[in-house]
Amino acid sequence: MQIACQPHPLVYFSIRSSSKRKNGWKNIQNLHSSNFVKLVFVEPQTRKFAMPLCKNRLNAIPNAEDGHPSASMSEDINSNPVLNSIEGELWSKWWPPKYLWRGLSVLFLAGQVIMRTLKGKVHWKNTLQQLERVGPRSVGVCLLTSAFVGMAFTIQFVREFTRLGLNRSVGGVLALAFSRELSPVITSIVVAGRIGSSYAAELGTMQVSEQTDTLRVLGSNPVDYLVTPRVIASCIALPILTLMCFTVGMASSALLADSVYGVSINIIFDSALRALKSWDIISSMIKSQVFGAIISIVSCGWGITTSGGAKGVGESTTSAVVISLVGIFIADFTLSCFFFQGAGDSVKNCM
Repeated sequence: MQIACQPHPLVYFSIRSSSKRKNGWKNIQNLHSSNFVKLVFVEPQTRKFAMPLCKNRLNAIPNAEDGHPSASMSEDINSNPVLNSIEGELWSKWWPPKYLWRGLSVLFLAGQVIMRTLKGKVHWKNTLQQLERVGPRSVGVCLLTSAFVGMAFTIQFVREFTRLGLNRSVGGVLALAFSRELSPVITSIVVAGRIGSSYAAELGTMQVSEQTDTLRVLGSNPVDYLVTPRVIASCIALPILTLMCFTVGMASSALLADSVYGVSINIIFDSALRALKSWDIISSMIKSQVFGAIISIVSCGWGITTSGGAKGVGESTTSAVVISLVGIFIADFTLSCFFFQGAGDSVKNCM
């Protein structure tokens, strides 16, 4: 009998024996007693693969020399064992980068929030609680920050305007800077640091402690109960906070300009009224809503994709705040290019 096997390494056996079964088939036993053994190694080094090296086919054919049946084991010529094993090993170890699948999860989560909101599946009690948390509890720090930023901004350029004799343009420039840029961006930065980090930490802790799985077991959708109320509350509260920050920033700037540089408050407010247009306030509100959506969705998305225990919660919180700030700046540039194109005449009107 002859048995041929061609895996890697190649092994050939030639065995003779006189034992038979009743049905004429060869009983293959005692390979150690073979008359001839030949070993052929294709490569000297040893390889480890995640999949079988080859697919073998066992055939039984009559042997013309002595009349005994012959069994042969041949390799399937249609398969490439090395390529298949390497491909299987690569696919078994491949996993998308963390930032990639987290970004995709944020987009998927945003779509879910929009669909659930349009269908009316909103937990209103939780939404009111989050609205109180984002709005009234964040007023103090937002107004304080806006007041000091306004005074610092006044110090930087009012002294230059007074030297040029452009006292009547001070109020208009302040109003345009606060309404179009400073108020929405400053408010969003404060909210991202205070509320966004809180969202990411809360949902991350719930995720690692399997509380979100408990909500699913109880028949409640975590998106309806946890994510959608936070997104709605942020989109409603940020425009109101932005309008309040604009008012406080203008008031603090006017008081500083009047007390330090001698520019009358009446002149500043009159110049601001002549420079401002309704579109400036509307664009500020739109920016604030977009920034609120970015903060809440990114923070919630980073929270529900947290893994790794307490360390993972800390990393998710830090990463959520950073990504939210980057998203705010990118969205601010995009919306500014879209809202304010071409040459403007607002400063000309206040002179």
